[in-house]
Amino acid sequence: MPPLIQFVNLSFSYSSSSSPILKNINLFIEEGEFVLLVGPSGCGKSTLLRCINGLIPNLYNGVYEGKVIVDGEIVKDKNISFLATKVGFVFQNPENQIFMFTVEKDIVFGLENIGLEKEEIRERLEWVLKILNIQHLRYKAPYELSDGQKQRVAIAGVLAMHPKIIILDEPTSLLDPKTASEFIQVLKELNKSLGITVLVVEHRIDLLCEVADRIIVMGEERIEFDGPPRKVLQEKSLYLYGVTIPPIIGLQNALSELNVKINGFHLNVEGISEEIKKEAHLE
Repeated sequence: MPPLIQFVNLSFSYSSSSSPILKNINLFIEEGEFVLLVGPSGCGKSTLLRCINGLIPNLYNGVYEGKVIVDGEIVKDKNISFLATKVGFVFQNPENQIFMFTVEKDIVFGLENIGLEKEEIRERLEWVLKILNIQHLRYKAPYELSDGQKQRVAIAGVLAMHPKIIILDEPTSLLDPKTASEFIQVLKELNKSLGITVLVVEHRIDLLCEVADRIIVMGEERIEFDGPPRKVLQEKSLYLYGVTIPPIIGLQNALSELNVKINGFHLNVEGISEEIKKEAHLE
């Protein structure tokens, strides 16, 4: 099977810029992967995402070279409405995405616009309400919802379209730590139980390093690092690309400097605790 998403020698420059924001990008993402995309502001992360759902080149003017292939379709040859059935996009602020009078009406809006039969719409609505555990919100107005509930509703509207890919741009920026953690677990469940490919742009790496299969670090115009979290997070130069190392990684580095032996590379406190107990012969 070919990769679900393929970037082949992709370069793009906005019409307002004299230099490319993306240059000769070659990137492959397999179906079912959970990918975390990080990098400094302005490095091209959002541009990369817009190339997947067709906003580039359909809505943004510029110089476009190379190609992006999504589920076997060349993106620049397809319109945005077609790509919306394959790629769901959840914005940073869910209020920019939720605009109907009730949760139920908001979820079915996209389904009605692609002309599905009423019975199919009803079945998808009931399914997505159940899978995201938001049945109790169906008749509520958006202003009655918490930020965490709004994020779930935004995902519900996307998920109801049955996309193969869900893209999220800074989804936890408005959430407190507890709600953010709960939201990430929802994404993890959708990824594992439904096999949906998930791409997340997020600065709070500590929330996602245990969940993601892969971390892609972008620098100016290009991809600097790409691999499993345990490999990428050990790169000494990550700070050069605006990546804040999770505290758990800093702890391991500090313990190493104190000559406390830690076998392997751990992404959670439990793993390090076990290693410290072994080192201190406390098991």
